[in-house]
Amino acid sequence: MDSGGRRRRAFSSLAGNTALLGVLAAYLLFILTEYAVWIAMLVFAYNRGGTAVAGLVAVAQLAPAAVVAPVAASLADRRSPVVMLAGGYLAQVAGMAGTAAAIGAGAPLAAYAAAVVASTAVTATRPAQSALIPSLAATPDQLTAANVVAGWLEAAGAAAAGLLVGVLISLAGVGSVFAVCAGLGLVAALLAAGLRAPPLAAEADADTTGTAEGLRLAVRQPRLRLMLALLTADAAVVGALDLLVVILALTVLGRPPSWAGYLQFAFGAGAVLAATVSALLVGRRLGGPILAAALGLSGALAAVAFGPGLAGTVILLAMAGAGHLLLEVATRTLLQRSVPPRLIGRIFGVLEGFTMAGLAVGALLVPALAHLGGNQLAVLGVAAVLPLAAVAGGRAVFRLDAGTAVPVVEIALLRSLPLFAELPAPAIEGLAAALRPVRLEAGAVLIRQGDPGDAYFAIAAGELDAEQDGHFLGRYGRGDGVGEIALLRAVPRTATVTAHTAATVYQLDRDLFLTAVLGHAPTRRQAGGIAATRLATGR
Repeated sequence: MDSGGRRRRAFSSLAGNTALLGVLAAYLLFILTEYAVWIAMLVFAYNRGGTAVAGLVAVAQLAPAAVVAPVAASLADRRSPVVMLAGGYLAQVAGMAGTAAAIGAGAPLAAYAAAVVASTAVTATRPAQSALIPSLAATPDQLTAANVVAGWLEAAGAAAAGLLVGVLISLAGVGSVFAVCAGLGLVAALLAAGLRAPPLAAEADADTTGTAEGLRLAVRQPRLRLMLALLTADAAVVGALDLLVVILALTVLGRPPSWAGYLQFAFGAGAVLAATVSALLVGRRLGGPILAAALGLSGALAAVAFGPGLAGTVILLAMAGAGHLLLEVATRTLLQRSVPPRLIGRIFGVLEGFTMAGLAVGALLVPALAHLGGNQLAVLGVAAVLPLAAVAGGRAVFRLDAGTAVPVVEIALLRSLPLFAELPAPAIEGLAAALRPVRLEAGAVLIRQGDPGDAYFAIAAGELDAEQDGHFLGRYGRGDGVGEIALLRAVPRTATVTAHTAATVYQLDRDLFLTAVLGHAPTRRQAGGIAATRLATGR
């Protein structure tokens, strides 16, 4: 199948994955609230004490988040990421509601403290989601498609948040932003709480070293270091732009203050438009797009420094926003493909901490550079951040796609099956690498009663029906497997399994299945129990 057809199939399959759609809907609400309350708190702080207070409040929100993110994210590996995702949303709700109440009561210090709670809880979302999406995706292409849609939602949500804040402040004041966002956050928590996904690490494989193993992995692998460095540098650029657009609008372009918002919107609009292009990432190698996006973002910002005028500045900022979106989506997806599944939560927790630190550094970088060499140096200095990060990566820049991709989607699927739940990480990762996808149209026969058993099948998407001697036995879906009885008992197939809907299953050959199952005592007992139950009950 050509790449266009592969992309269309990935996005159409995503539309049928209700669990992933629920995650993405909750993420859109999260983005709206994250950006809206950030803007609203800066407005509140600025009105109370000007630039100095607003800057202190910004750092007060980012610093604890940078410290807490890597530590809290390790929970996403050892517990179901659903718990961390829903819990993080609820903690954000509590912080936002507390901020609204404190503003209403005229207690600014309490409002700042509650805002810190909310901003710290934000750090739970992206690591948990990065561990959850592979557990819900049916194929690697669907994983990429989900990340592309998440990137588009982030860009669109960030743009919409500004409008939401403006309307709410004009109608009911700053406190209303936090109150409304608390309600939206509660809806996101409810959407997340209804999901079901096991942790990517089995209990026996889950260590208690927190972020240490994730950091050691990043230190050992230059590619991972470079990806983390690029995303951290990208965060520094975004943090710098919050102040940079103000300088560009008021000082460089000589426009009224409202143009700071318009320039920020141009950056966000470019990211929204780039989301369409990001669909081309499905099924492709990602090293080239990552470097191209980083250079495009930096080149556009560097061109702004040479005074292209109002129209030119708007266009270049839109180009920079497009580069930012493509860099984020491609690098985060490649990280998911490159990290052992049991460490995904920790790696993305480290990244979330670095991101918060990057935002703070970016906010401090602009005034320092402007003081040293004026506005042009400030713009050029921000434009140089990503190239410097790439240069620091050395030869790893040219090997971002090197090595074998970790089959994270397949590992998550096997880990969700009761049969394989207790297998140690090396064994289950070996099985996942050997899986072969099989796509079935509705009505297609996967297994026929009486045939010899040559493979086991794990169901990733769709529904299959089992019949024995013409009698309906049951319907199976994602999280179920079929075909183990013939393999374990060395008998012909005991039932016919037919696709009730279009379905995707993964095939595991007989010898590999038996070696893994019979060679691990807990899994052997589990398999024997499943087979005995199905033979006794007809299911």
